[in-house]
Amino acid sequence: MEESRLIVSASPHIKDKDTIPRIMWTVVASLLPAIIAGTYFFGLRVLLLVLVSSASAVATEAIIQKATHKLFGKKLEQKGFKGAPPPCKRIAVSDGSAVVTGVLLAMVIPPGVPLWMPVIGAFCSIAFAKAPFGGLGYNIFNPALIGRAILLASFPVAMTTWNLPIPLQTVDSVTGATPLELIKQGNLEHLPSIWNLFIGMSGGSAGETSELAILIGAAVLLVRGYITWHIPISFVCTVAGVVGLQQLFGDQNFIMIPFHIFSGGLFLGAFFMATDMVTSPLTKKGGVIFGIGAGMITCVIRILGGYPEGVCYSILLMNAFTPLIDRYVKPRRLGR
Repeated sequence: MEESRLIVSASPHIKDKDTIPRIMWTVVASLLPAIIAGTYFFGLRVLLLVLVSSASAVATEAIIQKATHKLFGKKLEQKGFKGAPPPCKRIAVSDGSAVVTGVLLAMVIPPGVPLWMPVIGAFCSIAFAKAPFGGLGYNIFNPALIGRAILLASFPVAMTTWNLPIPLQTVDSVTGATPLELIKQGNLEHLPSIWNLFIGMSGGSAGETSELAILIGAAVLLVRGYITWHIPISFVCTVAGVVGLQQLFGDQNFIMIPFHIFSGGLFLGAFFMATDMVTSPLTKKGGVIFGIGAGMITCVIRILGGYPEGVCYSILLMNAFTPLIDRYVKPRRLGR
C-alpha cells in the first residue's frame, strides 16, 4: 500500500479569507477613480493606454509562464519533482497581478505617447522585473516602475512631453510643462492653483494629476487593510519636511510645500507603488524607514538633480534596501 504523507508548512498557520486574486482585483478597482479622472482630463486615449498596457502585461506573463513550464516544468516533474519551482508555474494570469502592473504603468506615462510604447514598457516590466525572479512574490523591484524607467531611458523626448488637461475642449491635445518643471525652471507665476493641482487640472500623466481621485482609491485599500499608513504618510511628510527646510534656509515662500506634495507622482507612488506587499518592508517600523528614505531621495532628485521628478527612482532605490531593512528591523519575539 502506498504510504501517504502529510506535508505541513512552517508556523504560524494563519488562514485568511483574502486571496491574491481578491487583493489584486481590489487594487485594480481602487485605481478606477484615477482612471476615470484621467479620462475626463486627458480624453479617451487614457482608457486605450490602460487597455493596451494591461493586455500586453497579461500576454507577456502568459507566454513566459507557458514557455518556462514547457521547457523546465515537465522535465522536473518527470524526474520526481511533484511541484515545479516558482519560475516554472503553470499559467496563472487570472490572479490580476499582471493587470495591476499594466494599469500602473499606463498611469505613469504621458497620455500622448504612441501605443507601441506601453506595449514595450509592459513587456519589460514582466520580462525583466518579475518573471526572472520567479514571478509574483519573488520580484525585488516594482515591475511597473522598472518598465517606466526603461521607457524613460530609451525614449526621453516622448516620455517628457506632457499633456495639459483639455476637458470640454475641441482640440485633441495640448502639451506644456508640468508644475514640477515650472518649479525647476523658476517659472512660478504660471503655476496652477493648489485646488487645481488637487483635483487634477494640471499637466502630467493620468495617474499623477488628480490627488483627490488617488486618495479615494487609497482609502479603499486602507479600509480593507491591504496597505497601512506607515509608508505613504512617512513618504509624504518627509517630502514636506525637506522642502520646508529648503525653503527656510533658502529664504523663500513656504507655499512651495503644497506644490511639491500635490505635483508629480508623489501620491500615486506613495499609496500604490511604495506599499507593494512584495517589494516593501514587512514591519511597520521598516515601512516608516522605507517612506523616509524614499521621501529624502525624491527631494534630492527634485531639488538638486536635473530631472524635475524623483518618485520613480526613489522607490526603486528603496526596493533595493528592503531586504536590508527586513534583516535589521524585526519585531520582538513573544516573551522577550
